[in-house]
Formats: sequence, structure tokens, C-alpha cells
Amino acid sequence: MCATCGCGNDTAGVSTTAPRDAPGLGAGLYHAGHDHGSDGREPPGSETVTLEHRVLAANDHIADHNRQWLRERGILAVNLTSSPGAGKTSLLERTIGDLGEVPIAVIEGDQETALDAERIRATGARAVQVNTGAGCHLDARMTGSALAALDPEPGSMVLIENVGNLVCPAMFDLGENGMVVIVSVTEGADKPLKYPHMFAAAELVLVNKIDLLPFVDFDSAMFAAAARSVGGGPEILPISATTGQGMDRWYDWLSGRDASAA
Repeated sequence: MCATCGCGNDTAGVSTTAPRDAPGLGAGLYHAGHDHGSDGREPPGSETVTLEHRVLAANDHIADHNRQWLRERGILAVNLTSSPGAGKTSLLERTIGDLGEVPIAVIEGDQETALDAERIRATGARAVQVNTGAGCHLDARMTGSALAALDPEPGSMVLIENVGNLVCPAMFDLGENGMVVIVSVTEGADKPLKYPHMFAAAELVLVNKIDLLPFVDFDSAMFAAAARSVGGGPEILPISATTGQGMDRWYDWLSGRDASAA
């Protein structure tokens, strides 16, 4: 995958962890797999596009399998992406607490540590941590392994917290029902212009930490215009995971999703 996104080398490895009593997990730690070239170097430029197509085609095949697996069980899966520090984990904690009647399981993607998965488990929800090592995104194979470990119940919801990165996650279909980008008002209003592929791929953009708007220089109108100019035209919802402001509209969006939709 180095030719696709520069996401490390074959010594990094990928591990997926969950509590020892998680279905299908056994000892609680196993390798999900994330292969790279044997020497970790990118091939000559003339070969890069071909390799990228092969990698993405293989990923899409597995993503289709994940999608069918989820559809057969009536499980809604949403891929949450953002840059680091935008508030994905805080959003998940609040969502799980507020939607207590909805069974929610979480796939946590980070390069290292199980800190976010531990935060999610503290809410009472089940979570699997996928550590990607030097990898900069989750892919369909990692997601499939995590789903097998979680074994979410039919009719439930799976929220996937991708690795903090606004570049590579846009390229990798996980088999989800929708992709959501989270930004915070502490970031620049020009984020969509800098990372157009991510915002073009998103169906929804959550603008988090709006409780901080009086204290930061964030032009909401400029941000909305930039997000809608990149081609995808995502819905934009201002929220605060801290105060709860605007969260009802996020929950309405989730409840309106069809688990059988591609």
C-alpha cells in the first residue's frame, strides 16, 4: 500500500484488540493484516498507478463482502473520519449515552494504544481497537476482522472511528453505509479546500465544538461554501459534543439511515 498512501512498511503490522470474552476473539489479540512491499519502497512512478488500482480493487472486493455481511444482519455501519483532535471519541461517548436504547458497537482505529477503546467500553458499549502501526487509515480487511471480533447483534449500529487523517480514509471503502467527516471550529474554515477528496466523499459533515465559536476565528459561512464547492455537497450540521447543542439533528440523521442501503 505504500504506493497508494505511504502508510508505513511491512514491519509495522496491524493488531486488533478487544476484551478476552469478545465473540470470535479467543486470546484477545490477533493480526488483522496490512501488507506492503517487501522492501517498503515505492515502485517507480510508471508502476504506481497500476499498483494503486490493484490495492483499491482488492480493498473494494472485501468492502463488498463486509457490506453484504452487514446488510444480511440489518446492521447500520457509519465511518467517522477527521483530523486528530476534532472530537470523534467525545462524539461517540455522547452518542452512546444519549441513544441508550440503541445497541451500539464501536471499531476504534489508531496507530497505537487502546485508550479510545477503553473510553468507549467505559460507556458500556462494546469496542474493538485496531492499531495500524505506521498505517494511516483503516481498510476493508481490518474492518472485516474487527466486525468478526465484535459480532454485533442484528439490527444494531456499528460506528467506526477511523485513524485521524483527512487524506487516505477517503480512498478506502470499508463497507459502511455512510461516511461522516468531523471538523472542529478550532480548525481552519479552509479545510475542505485543502482536503477536497475527503469532503467530496462525505455524506455528512459535523462541525464540532461550536460552544467555542465566541473564542475562535472560524467563519462558518466560508466553511460551508468551501465544503459544498468540492463536488459532494454534503449536509453540514453544527454541533457540540460537550454541551449537546445540535446533537438531536445528528441522531435524526442516524435514525434516517437505511441499514440495507449500499
